[in-house]
Amino acid sequence: MKKILILSTALTGFAFAANADITVMSWGGAYGEAQTEAFVKPFIAATGKATIMVDSDNPAPAIKAMVEAGNVTVDVASVEYADGIRLCDEGVLEPIDVASLPAAPDGTPAADDFLAGAVTECAVSTDIWANVYGYDTTKFTGDVPKTAADFFDLAKFPGKRGLHKSAKAVLEFALIGDGVPVADVYSVLSTPEGVDRAFAKLDSIKADVVWWEAGSQAPQLLADGEVVMTTAYNGRLFAAAMNEGKPFQIVWDGQVYENEMFVVPKGAPNKADAMEFIAFATSTEGLRASAQQISYGPARKSSMAEEILYKDGKTVMAPHLPTAPANLTNALLSSAEFWVDHDAELNERFQAWLAQ
Repeated sequence: MKKILILSTALTGFAFAANADITVMSWGGAYGEAQTEAFVKPFIAATGKATIMVDSDNPAPAIKAMVEAGNVTVDVASVEYADGIRLCDEGVLEPIDVASLPAAPDGTPAADDFLAGAVTECAVSTDIWANVYGYDTTKFTGDVPKTAADFFDLAKFPGKRGLHKSAKAVLEFALIGDGVPVADVYSVLSTPEGVDRAFAKLDSIKADVVWWEAGSQAPQLLADGEVVMTTAYNGRLFAAAMNEGKPFQIVWDGQVYENEMFVVPKGAPNKADAMEFIAFATSTEGLRASAQQISYGPARKSSMAEEILYKDGKTVMAPHLPTAPANLTNALLSSAEFWVDHDAELNERFQAWLAQ
């Protein structure tokens, strides 16, 4: 059997990448740990192929820079849905044949087993995750935050807010918090007036915002008492509550959810092995194993055919997933098409607004 390497820090990972069959770049923290347990360790056990995980605050810009520089050291990367489409259009990614992905246990082809949109020309869904907000239950007595509007209500719920330092999902959340129905968010945000409205809502709390960039920072802000509530990736808040006993409560109202995607950068040094890893990880069993590690929903119907329990063996995961019916009451599916078209201009405006 080949030497086994499992690393989760970016610096160490890159130092040893040359010795590995497959290098997988992901987001680190609870998410990277979940992917290591659900995908990497079982893959090594099944194939004997050395595989490492390396961390990034956002893998998409990193792999694009590698491809453009002609020095690709990553074989598989975990990227947001819109980035998967955009990078594919830009020729940065290898195409992935859906027919190469394993069928469901009952023989249903992968193309029919994955949820709609979960497999694209160059990407395969690893899970369905959400931008939500959460609060520290010890900071409130009596009334507690329940809606997206409550996040922006400093009079009713005083205290610092944590927000992701990015236009994506933050602008949508601001409009939902301002009363825009989720069905109308992208039509409103497609107009200059709608963009102004989103930034005006953010202006109402700007002086009380603590900005976070890496996913691990959001629950840490809550834990340290730097904020009383923060937007976050739902799996990070769940992991902090379950694994560390943190008094965190998720508010699902106004959640913005989407598929996370595995991709293979153009020129990956181990392309064939990368494709094998993705097929293994996104199998029925692989996606079920992922949902047992972190509260992100599987993108295969067959993965949800049986009850999924958390790794503690007793917590039923369904109520904690973004795709639970009760959590979708006032939820927004992130529009990849919108962000492919508007990412550059809105992030430029966002950065200018931050500097004001």
